[in-house]
This record gives sequence, C-alpha cells and structure tokens, in this order.
Amino acid sequence: MKGKWVFHEDEAEEKDLPGRKLRWLVRPDSTGTIHCSVNMVRLAKGAIVTPAHSHQNSEEVIYVIRGEGEVLLDGKVFPLREGSIAVFPKQSIHMLRNTGPYELKVICFFAPPTDTTEYTFHESVTFPGVSGT
Repeated sequence: MKGKWVFHEDEAEEKDLPGRKLRWLVRPDSTGTIHCSVNMVRLAKGAIVTPAHSHQNSEEVIYVIRGEGEVLLDGKVFPLREGSIAVFPKQSIHMLRNTGPYELKVICFFAPPTDTTEYTFHESVTFPGVSGT
C-alpha cells in the first residue's frame, strides 16, 4: 500500500494559487490511486480562480462543501451553493468565483488523475461583467 489511506485534510500541504488555496488530498504519488485524484480549494470572499482552465485528459466533478458562488462553464454562468455539484467534461473551459459573504470551500474530483501541471490555461476568458479577472 502506497501512502496514507486515512488522514485529515490538514495533513495535506496547502498551496497558495491565484484566487485560491489548494490542497491535493488524493494523488497517485501520495495515496497510490490509479483512477482518480482529489483536491480541495478554498476561495476568500470575492475571489476568482484564475486563469480559466481546462483539463485535456480528465473529467472534473466539484462539490460545494461550504459557501456560495458561481461557475463559468464553456461561456455560461451557473450559481452554486452548499451541496451543489458541477460536472466539467474533458476540455471544457471553466473557472469558479466566490459570490458569498464567507469563504467558499469546494472539493474537486478528477478521473483519470491530474494535477495543475496538466491544466491548459485560457488567459483571455473572464467572468461576464467582472472586470480585473
């Protein structure tokens, strides 16, 4: 068995990335998974995950643990709240923003596994009506 199979999210290193704090919770190199990876992101009030990005080889499913916000998915904006799920097909361009008064906390599932080195970034894509993203 590779890595830890049972642990607390606080045990994963938190990275400070544009618009969010990110912890990789499940990855092939740390847990030995073959078919998936999982991360958790936290967005401060008003924060936007930038730049917009896509995953060329992976599907992504996000689940909102806490807070409220919006997701931009292939040019359309959808509201999110605690308990919401969003599915990002392979190669779909997406980004997330916190529209609520508190931190937005989301868990992201990927299959097959991926990491930020495999993201394709789309610098020209912004949230409609939001300047400075």
